[in-house]
Amino acid sequence: MPRPLVLLLGDQLSHDIASLRDLPDDTVIALCEVASEGTYVPHHPQKVALIFSAMRHFSAELRDKGHRVHYSALDDPNNTQALIAEAERLAGLYDCDEVRVMRPGEWRLWQAMRERTDAALPWRLIEDDRFFSTPEDFAAWAKGRKAPRMEHFYRMMRERTGLLMEDDQPAGGQWNFDHDNRKPLPAELSPPSPPQHRRDGATQDVLTLVTEHFPEHFGDLENFHWPVTRRQALVDLRHFLERLLPDFGRYQDAISDDEPFLFHSRLSAALNLGLLSPREVCEAVEREYREGRAPLNSVEGFIRQVLGWREYVRGLYWTRMPDYKRRNALEANHGLPAFYWSGDTELRCLKRAIEMTRDHAYAHHTQRLMVTGNFALLCDVAPEALCDWYLAVYADACEWVELPNTLGMVLHADGGLMGSKPYCASGKYIDRMSDHCRHCRFDPKQVTGRDACPFNSLYWAFLERHADTLSGNPRMSLIYGSLRRMGDDKRAAMREQADAFLERLDRSPAYGRGLHRAGYNDPQERTR
Repeated sequence: MPRPLVLLLGDQLSHDIASLRDLPDDTVIALCEVASEGTYVPHHPQKVALIFSAMRHFSAELRDKGHRVHYSALDDPNNTQALIAEAERLAGLYDCDEVRVMRPGEWRLWQAMRERTDAALPWRLIEDDRFFSTPEDFAAWAKGRKAPRMEHFYRMMRERTGLLMEDDQPAGGQWNFDHDNRKPLPAELSPPSPPQHRRDGATQDVLTLVTEHFPEHFGDLENFHWPVTRRQALVDLRHFLERLLPDFGRYQDAISDDEPFLFHSRLSAALNLGLLSPREVCEAVEREYREGRAPLNSVEGFIRQVLGWREYVRGLYWTRMPDYKRRNALEANHGLPAFYWSGDTELRCLKRAIEMTRDHAYAHHTQRLMVTGNFALLCDVAPEALCDWYLAVYADACEWVELPNTLGMVLHADGGLMGSKPYCASGKYIDRMSDHCRHCRFDPKQVTGRDACPFNSLYWAFLERHADTLSGNPRMSLIYGSLRRMGDDKRAAMREQADAFLERLDRSPAYGRGLHRAGYNDPQERTR
């Protein structure tokens, strides 16, 4: 009788996953907390606590269902503190004849597991079928396409799934309602507060453990509010459907100085861990539109994020790695500014985005793309530095979803594979979409001078610096036309202002090109 060890990873907490089907009677299911997975980048304490607490609760559910479960706690003296080694130790302990595991969320683990398939104790790798599509599906769709754009993939997925379709046409007569979703938050509107989940004994134990073992990591646990069970995740889903979804669309790009969550769902972490499935979430959101409780622009905007972007970046990641992680089309080589770890900056938008990230392990997509990401793009921050920071600080950051969004969409480092143009912007965009600028000492209307917003001169200097690469882009022809029409004196003044700002950044303490702190691995090594 075969006796497999089924290794469940922290992002595979679903009872109906492929690796838990058709199990022999003697199967041992293993879940492992290991130090190496918590420290290869300095993950936010809330992210570590979320994963560990969710794993502990899930292991208890498995035992209640009658499964034989081994849980390796972080402080177990026999724990090898490395995932592959710990799984093989447990397989030997229970006299198992193979290790079964579903596709992980990072290439480095996938590669390490594939290297064990011919070992004395073989590893059997199983495809993850919790998504709408597989890497093979994406490869077949992308074959022969010079520019595999998300919009085209999204339309194909709408047709395949039938989500928001009326026969063979999109609901409302168009595929995309993004033009309705770009409104700043009115001053008098206060978004509902998120649910506050009870911290039971298991979660309290984890919070204590994380405090003891990861004391130097960026962020704290005071505001820990993440769902750690499916029941709690369903509470968050219901809260989104009833309280947030109707206003999600119009304000999804808005940024607030005071409100970290606005009308965003905060469901991505639960989706990525497996506490919710993308299909049930999309179908629940679509139902709100069909039954007249939510407008189409909100519903389509949300489904586009899950069915479109989430599936698209996963396909891109698995079909382009490991070379994708090494791409740096704009040859950016600056270190990550030290204030990304402290929030100690006079730029109000950056300060608040970093403070919210520190306090909640969360910032919504516009803060990531147009504030912390836009600034890093304009300053030519090396891709591996920003990618590792995003992977470390956000509770929903799994590499398969974080890397393409950061390297491709935020930094345009893939040379335009994901996006047809860089998402770069001056201070005017931030002023239009947020209330940060009224609290900032810098003036978004000034381009040069002591009080000028640094985003402005950095923006024009970035365009000048990369003109050979970007000026031929049809989507950037208008902005390069404006640049060419500027007088030489004005361009020189902007360039001088930006260079002085960048020089001050280079002189400030930073972690270099990546997260090169003692105890953290070289990011380059993790791509090999």
